[in-house]
Amino acid sequence: MRGYEVVALTLGLVAAACANAMPPSAGTPPPAVAAAPVRLQSIGAIRASALGTRATLEGTVSTPSGAFNSSFYDLGFAVQDRTGGIFVSLPFDLGRVVGQRVRVTGTRADSSGLAIFVPDHPNDVTLLPGRGEIRPRSQTTGSIGEATEGFIVELHARAMGPVAADLPYGYKLTVDDGSGPVLVFINLETGIDPTHYHAGDRLRVIGFSSQYADHYEVDPRSTADLRVED
Repeated sequence: MRGYEVVALTLGLVAAACANAMPPSAGTPPPAVAAAPVRLQSIGAIRASALGTRATLEGTVSTPSGAFNSSFYDLGFAVQDRTGGIFVSLPFDLGRVVGQRVRVTGTRADSSGLAIFVPDHPNDVTLLPGRGEIRPRSQTTGSIGEATEGFIVELHARAMGPVAADLPYGYKLTVDDGSGPVLVFINLETGIDPTHYHAGDRLRVIGFSSQYADHYEVDPRSTADLRVED
């Protein structure tokens, strides 16, 4: 089963979604409960912290809200600063878009190996003034792993076979630039048409460097992130 299983490590704050849970909806969140303020930390420091650590981060939205809901069962978004990137897990769609600046208070957790950050409440996601720029990090396919997880990355590689359906979660495509294969996972919400890609195509892939269980992958965010180069 593909669905991301969130390990709940809360201090009376947030329970987790599980692989068999129904996908979240964009309904009205419950009232917020006041919580003690916590120290502002870089995303890199939060990623390196122990599970269950509470913190506040500031960064630029790197994936839109709900883009990965079909496989994550989550309506959150990813955020990035110069030190790292992390997925902000939410059961409600806050409509965050790439380039927005946000401040988030929450708890460091884990979802099937993927580092995530769980806000205490949707009100703990604050939109900040100004905009940030997300520049994909150029990577080889063989370099995708823990060191790239959370960042937006760019690959140039060949499709090693046809797109494989993994419904209802999405579609899978393996690419390789000669440095080693990596999985590209196409979520349904991205609107990417999997029939456009075939074995042997040279592709440019931009996406969120992610992890599911024992493998790493790249998750495109929209149709603009996956294209044939020749």
